[in-house]
Amino acid sequence: MEVKIKAIHFDVSEKLEEFISKKVEKLCRHHEEISVADVTLKVVKPETAMNKEAGIKLILPTHEDLFASKTADTFEEAIDLAIDALKRQLEKTKKDKK
Repeated sequence: MEVKIKAIHFDVSEKLEEFISKKVEKLCRHHEEISVADVTLKVVKPETAMNKEAGIKLILPTHEDLFASKTADTFEEAIDLAIDALKRQLEKTKKDKK
């Protein structure tokens, strides 16, 4: 799976990139067919709480793309929330196939 990370108006630290890659790679356990994960990070309103937004788009060749976007105090927290939402979506796609 290819992981693409795009930060809007700021630079992503290596530590955050590693965190995102590790979390997104775990989604492959739920669904082997994920080919690309597009991660977009942005700061919504500077100087306020709950201003870090993370959007993750999963591209599946045999299914329509899945997307989740969450906002939290930190990018790590937003990524975790988005991953949880995508796990639920992936479970639904598996049930639909059966």
